Amino acid sequence: MLLKFTTNNIEFYAKTRESETSKIIIKNLPIKSKINTWGDEIYFDTRLKTVKLEADSKDVFELGEIAYWVDGAAIAIGFGRTPASKGNEIRLVSKCNYWADAVNPSDLLKLKQSSDNDLITVDIK
Repeated sequence: MLLKFTTNNIEFYAKTRESETSKIIIKNLPIKSKINTWGDEIYFDTRLKTVKLEADSKDVFELGEIAYWVDGAAIAIGFGRTPASKGNEIRLVSKCNYWADAVNPSDLLKLKQSSDNDLITVDIK
């Protein structure tokens, strides 16, 4: 399924993967929340407490891969170094579920313009 993420003047699209996490997120759209930043990562609360860590969860992501941080009940989008990174990797704070891919991964670099408390919306395209 194609999703649209919108914050300030930034829009990007992501295609969901086949996973339990993506099914739960899709069922609960739209999601409207406030952004938190952590290095070159944004994350935002979804209030979805039923998502469980999946077998293929990971903590190092590639540009364009979108994560769900189970411990924080949040969607996490890394687009560069975080305080946990080693070298130039995109390392999140802990293992997260990989549930979607940005259609144009380079669009995520625009998120560098995001600030704490900016509003973000996720909905079906």
